[in-house]
Amino acid sequence: MHIHILGICGTFMGGIAAIAKQLGHRVSGCDANVYPPMSTQLEELGIELKQGYLIEHLKDEPDLVIVGNAMSRGNPMVEYVLDRNIAYTSGPQWLLENVLKDRWVLAVSGTHGKTTTSSMLTWILEYANMAPGYLIGGVPQNFESSARLGEAPFFVIEADEYDTAFFDKRSKFVHYRPRTLVINNLEFDHADIFDDLSDIQKQFHHLIRMVPSNGLVLYPQNEQAIAETINKGCWTPTQQSVDELNRDKGWFAEKLKADGSEFVVSFKADIQGTVKWNLIGDFNIDNGLMAIAAARHAGVPSEVGIEALSEFINTKRRLELRGTVNGIRVFDDFAHHPTAINKTLTGVRHHVGKERIIAVLEPRSNTMKSGVHKDTLAASLDHADLIYIYQGDGVDWSVEDLIKDCKAPCVVSADLANLVESISDETQTNDTIVVMSNGGFGDIHNKLLNALTDKQNKV
Repeated sequence: MHIHILGICGTFMGGIAAIAKQLGHRVSGCDANVYPPMSTQLEELGIELKQGYLIEHLKDEPDLVIVGNAMSRGNPMVEYVLDRNIAYTSGPQWLLENVLKDRWVLAVSGTHGKTTTSSMLTWILEYANMAPGYLIGGVPQNFESSARLGEAPFFVIEADEYDTAFFDKRSKFVHYRPRTLVINNLEFDHADIFDDLSDIQKQFHHLIRMVPSNGLVLYPQNEQAIAETINKGCWTPTQQSVDELNRDKGWFAEKLKADGSEFVVSFKADIQGTVKWNLIGDFNIDNGLMAIAAARHAGVPSEVGIEALSEFINTKRRLELRGTVNGIRVFDDFAHHPTAINKTLTGVRHHVGKERIIAVLEPRSNTMKSGVHKDTLAASLDHADLIYIYQGDGVDWSVEDLIKDCKAPCVVSADLANLVESISDETQTNDTIVVMSNGGFGDIHNKLLNALTDKQNKV
């Protein structure tokens, strides 16, 4: 078939394109912005890319159009597809019908940690020579691409609760029908499509209803929102990650180092082994436990999962070190929710001790722009010694209101160049700069590194 994908340069849709190509289809696609690294990855696979949503791109009429969830009515290509009665579907629906229906699906869901945990789980299965298929909403550095058809029955997928398409407002993950389901955590997010937390819990309940009785649902014991969702009905065996008081009842991690870079894994008080890795933070320990447990359900012994994680390279943009200048480290992190911001900075604080942390934040997600989290945002930055916040376009509230609530000195700017200059002027040797955004943030990471280099050269 000739398949054309609308919105092809998103990580998920780019993954769909790669898998469709591996299945032998002719694949083309377009996006509002076609640029590296996704454009390079797709072109190397022989996928035809076109810039913009022009109906001319469909003149060589495809057999099927896969519509990304960023597409809406009024888009000229959407209107053309509907008017011409061209066959169309969503990415998740296509994936179910062409790949997942015959596979053992291991789905990783939750508000935070989906990409990292999916990458860990996929790596464990790969390390165990199980050649899994996968589709991850990020760039896993243990692999060459973010998606692969795979050779084994196993398929790992990052299970997103965002809606499927303009014509299908169910969460994407209801199409995946997992046998192994991880629910990392559950908080209110995506305020542009969900009214409140209970609205999201309803979607997770729909997902849980699909897991078979020979499957497994994994989740942390101490998450009230997940417990409430499970109590709506669960027909599948469950396992939990637990605290020290309940270590004989589930998966438990005992930290050997405060920053989380070394910890002992046990299951029902039976020690499985010790993880020693380059990652930090309690949140990554939580992710690792879930990956080990999910892989065990697929037949990988815990000790093999532990060995694999000791060789795991974290996904790009998940507390990724972008460079060091004069002892000043610049990290890039995807955190864009107060809980994720707090967990990231807590992990960094345990790692750097009393050295200074400079937090640089862009409120960019639709939820953050709407101001839903503005009352909890300042407290999430408590571990920082200096705070810089970018007041970007489309933010519906005054970010400057945070200044009075932040414990550390806080600078707000709507000018990226001024922000970079202010940060570079204030930095000192051994500072750690943590840049947090779910977007490109105007390439601020490289701009900071260049400014710090210029500063050093002038000394």
